This record gives sequence, structure tokens and C-alpha cells, in this order.
Amino acid sequence: MLYIFIFIFLFLSMLVYFRIAEKFNIIDKPNERSSHTKTTIRGGGIIFLISIISLGIIEHEYLIPVLGAAIIGTISFLDDRITLSSRVRILFHLVAVTLMFYALPTFGIMPWWGVIILYILVIGVINAYNFMDGINGITGLYSLVVLGGLQYVNLMQFSFIEPDMIWLPMISCLVFLYFNFRKKAKCFAGDVGSVTMAFWIIMLLLQLIIKTNNYSYILFLSIYGVDAVLTIIHRLILKQNIFEAHRLHFYQILANDRKTPHLIVSSLYGILQLLIIVMIISFRINFYVLGIVILVPLILVYLIMKPKLMLKVS
Repeated sequence: MLYIFIFIFLFLSMLVYFRIAEKFNIIDKPNERSSHTKTTIRGGGIIFLISIISLGIIEHEYLIPVLGAAIIGTISFLDDRITLSSRVRILFHLVAVTLMFYALPTFGIMPWWGVIILYILVIGVINAYNFMDGINGITGLYSLVVLGGLQYVNLMQFSFIEPDMIWLPMISCLVFLYFNFRKKAKCFAGDVGSVTMAFWIIMLLLQLIIKTNNYSYILFLSIYGVDAVLTIIHRLILKQNIFEAHRLHFYQILANDRKTPHLIVSSLYGILQLLIIVMIISFRINFYVLGIVILVPLILVYLIMKPKLMLKVS
């Protein structure tokens, strides 16, 4: 009954946000870099932030990571509206990640240089997750798959966190997908959605890795990781500014250049990540072996197929 109430609450919250967004012109207009062709409400991913803040009310012991999510989500929402400088964004990202590390607690189990490296990695993954949010359905579906995998581990294999810490974000994904997983989406996630969800998923993954000492769980983000990292390398080779908008991700080539329907591309990414998660959960394989088995084929597909797809377009 609680989860039904939460679903209704989040659904109504989304409808209220639509009214606010329309009144204050919080919209996303298409441009030459966009993957959409019609003006759409932006910031619908605020529903992720609302669900996580609700967790702070339900589970008081998790107030610190919830506060971190609230900070990074709020600054991302403001960035959606007025485009903040990178220095301002990185400052608030550092504060939010510091709260995450304090809650885990990372500071007590890692050397100082390890913490510095982890700061760079976590902030890098958060931004990479944000860059992957470019077509209808991809952020909501991919996040739902990853959260579902984490919840399965939490309930069936190793309890590492209160289940509601995963259930509520999953419910928010379902609500968001109702409005976003469409040929013509009612809303987009915006930075507030993708950044907030990235922060929360990373917090959950780090919690699980710390408690199990099993680094294989980082492969729960392997599809996004391969696309994001190799695209950054591709852009560096082209001497492009990697912080500017672009359409060079593999999923963007499929959706924009090859005209593959957005929902098919998003489903493909979600299904592939689901299969990888099933493999990770089902087989007790050494992390390095598992990494090779999963990552090498993905990298080869990217390196072989992307040039061919781009050549056909040109």
C-alpha cells in the first residue's frame, strides 16, 4: 500500500511540475545538436530528486546521502534554467560527493590519494551519465535496469542497504518513463534528472562494493561506460571540446544519423545492460576475467560498427 501511495504522489507531483514548467517556460527547444524536433518540457527528472528527498523523510539514517543528492540535484536544476559556470557546478558536485563519501564511509577505509582518485572517478561518472541522456527513454529505462539489478542483489544475495532506498527511485523511474518513453515525449529528464540519478546509483554501487569487496558490480554501468569513455577519446582525437554538446555517442549515431527509433535504441541499451547484470549476478567469475569477457566485445562493437555507421551517413 505504501508503494501505491508513493506512485500516486510522484505521478501527481509530475503533473504539478508540468503546470509550473509551462508557466515559467522551462522548456527544451530543438537545435542542430538535439535529438528531438519539438519543444518539450525540461527537467521532468526532478521526480527522481523528489523520490530521494522523500527517502530522507522515511529513512532518517540516510539523511546525509539524501542531502548530497538534494544539493547536486538542486544545482543541476538551476543549471537547466540559467546555465551556471563550470566552476560553480564543480564546487557543488564536490560538496555533494563529500557527503556521499562521509556517509559510506569512504574516508575511513581509503588512503588520501585513493580518495582523491575516487573523487575524480565519481564526478567523471556523474557527468558521463549526464552526457548519455540524449534520447527518449534512455535515462529512465537504463536507470530502472541498474536499480533493479541492485535490488535483486540486495534482496536475494547480499543485503547492503534498506530496500526502500532502491524501491522509491525505481518507482520514480516508472513514473518518469510514462511521460518520457514515447515517440513524442511529454518531458525530458534534464540535468536535474540524469545527474541526481547518477549520484544515487553511484552511492548504491559504492555501498555494495565496500561491503562485499567485489569490484565486479561496477560493470552494472558497462554499456554507458564504454559508450561514454570511447566517445570522449574519439572527440579528443578530433580535437573537440569534450564539454560542449555533440552528437557523436554511439546511441546518437543510431538515433539521429541512422534514424533508428529512439525507443528501440533505448530498449537496446537497457536490454544489453540487463543481460550483463544477469551474467554478473549468475556467474562467480574473477573481476578481471569478467571485465575482459564483458568489456572487450563491447569495445570491439563500438570500434568496428561506429565508423561504418558514420561512413554510410556521410
